[in-house]
Amino acid sequence: MTLPMTDTAKLLAEMNDRSREVFRRVVEGYLESGEPIGSRTLTRTMSEKVSAATIRNVMQDLEFLGLLGSPHISAGRVPTQQGLRMFVDSLLEVSEPEEGDRERIDATLGPNEADVTTMLDQIGSALSGITSGASLVLAPKHEAPIKHIEFVSLAPDRALVVLVFADGHVENRVFTPPPGQTPSSMREAANFLNSLAEGVTLSGLRRTIEAQIARHRRELDALARELVESGLAIWENEGEAYERLIVRGRSNLLDQSAEAEDLERVRTLFDDLERKRDIAEFLELTDQGEGVRIFIGSENKLFSLSGSSLVVSPYMNADRRIVGAVGVIGPTRLNYGRIVPIVDYTAQLVGRLIADRG
Repeated sequence: MTLPMTDTAKLLAEMNDRSREVFRRVVEGYLESGEPIGSRTLTRTMSEKVSAATIRNVMQDLEFLGLLGSPHISAGRVPTQQGLRMFVDSLLEVSEPEEGDRERIDATLGPNEADVTTMLDQIGSALSGITSGASLVLAPKHEAPIKHIEFVSLAPDRALVVLVFADGHVENRVFTPPPGQTPSSMREAANFLNSLAEGVTLSGLRRTIEAQIARHRRELDALARELVESGLAIWENEGEAYERLIVRGRSNLLDQSAEAEDLERVRTLFDDLERKRDIAEFLELTDQGEGVRIFIGSENKLFSLSGSSLVVSPYMNADRRIVGAVGVIGPTRLNYGRIVPIVDYTAQLVGRLIADRG
């Protein structure tokens, strides 16, 4: 489970200087060696002279907080996934990439390389070689007629859209879905989009949805105006995102009258309008993303690799639009202080090269 930033800050504020130093040295030692860190080891590296017994007591407190764990009863401690998350969010010191790493990345790119696919393949190979991890390179987004769309829920705040294009190209994009969406609502959205998508580009599909929303809006406004003028209903928050048409009590007694049919039609239009608004928002959100992101352990639902970490950063084109991403997948004990600046530098470099190529 990922600590919310507010909880991370609160927990860190509750720790005294000694606890923070013990926690930081355990994490850094583990990331370097992959082995549990014992209290006697820390007595030789602490900034103040303290006994092994004192350090063991601090470690027990950190274990109680869920930040450290003990693989064996008599062993030292290792950071938990929660502890790694707090370290990455609050204590990780990131500097510029090392000169040697920067030179190896620069050397992979020929000065006159015009083939973007070849360039990205070279970037992926360079990242793998430099970091000893698996590289992740997402190419610039494709704009071609769509054959099929599928949404996959990864977490309450994260989803994957799979886009299959008519030319055989396949893209996977991660996005944050609108609040309250469920796997079933995502399937319904995909089914609806697939009924319209074949032979249409993603931007064309968005225009089709927007046209349907406008048409339904006009029909809804005309029906609702008649009901409001006849005193059967009133608007609440008209024109806003959370507008409602409130039906007055006496209209609930209507049976097979024309007004009852109109009310049912209004309800249907409202439901349909909200569904299409959600779908339009899905299409917008698939193009969004920001910053270097780090997914640790079971946060890595995208790859189903609970024992791995992913460090990823998007890159932009000349219009400052995110068009792809580069990243590194490795064990949770990645050297984050080294990997993060490498990924960030590589993403900026690719962005500049993509922008130069238009």
